[in-house]
Amino acid sequence: MRTQPEDRSVLTADLRTPDGWPVPHGVVTVTDLRGQQVARAEADDEGAVVTRPLPTGTYTAIVTAPGHTPAARTVVVGGSGATLGVVTLPRAGGMPLPAEGPWVIDPDHSSVEVTARHLGFSSVKGRFTRFGGRMYIARPIEESRVHAVITADSIETGNKMRDDHLRTADFLDVARYPTIEFRSERLSATGENRWTMDGGLTINAINRPVSLDLRYLGAGPDTFGGVRAGFWATTELKRDDFAISYNQLVRAGVAAVGATIRVELNIQAVQGEELPSF
Repeated sequence: MRTQPEDRSVLTADLRTPDGWPVPHGVVTVTDLRGQQVARAEADDEGAVVTRPLPTGTYTAIVTAPGHTPAARTVVVGGSGATLGVVTLPRAGGMPLPAEGPWVIDPDHSSVEVTARHLGFSSVKGRFTRFGGRMYIARPIEESRVHAVITADSIETGNKMRDDHLRTADFLDVARYPTIEFRSERLSATGENRWTMDGGLTINAINRPVSLDLRYLGAGPDTFGGVRAGFWATTELKRDDFAISYNQLVRAGVAAVGATIRVELNIQAVQGEELPSF
């Protein structure tokens, strides 16, 4: 006697924020009545989820997304499949997001700092003193955009001879490439008030993809009648990726300058198209 094929069909869901925006890269994990995982599917950029075909039966669907409160549903999958419909995932705790719209970086209340290893056992810290930029806070927040420009010759490490060397073709080559530029058009939530910001960084006319670990510090009114928001971000860069290949060796074969540079950004932004004038 031939065995009848087992009925199987997919489970679908639409992951949304409370205000109706998609939650990209959320995950639906499906378990059977014994608690065993039988399927796992990730949402696309529009928040849509489709699992692999499942045998007919009753399941628990657990819906998670970084930075959002999880949800769980019981669902019966029949021969024609099943849907969780719209699953609303509120942000997990944290602070209210900054208002949608344009924001301007305030360089007087921000910092761009870099740290490099020196001689293999100590660190040299520097900072750029001239920079600026704009951001557009979007809804959904993942579609926010940032464009920032740093004046390359504004590097300062507290040592004039070293700073002059950093401005030469051995490092930043500021005579030919006077600015450092960063653009990003995408955020991915990684936790409460925390995102990965993916973008492109241009140094020495070379553009490379860069991911920043971004933390949102909150927003509120300032003493001048405006609204400000704070952000902290870090990343690590490889010097060779940007043709900064100066690698003078000292005794025992130790490089004078480390191969990677740590970047730390403390950014305060003002809501609006322009910085306030006082």
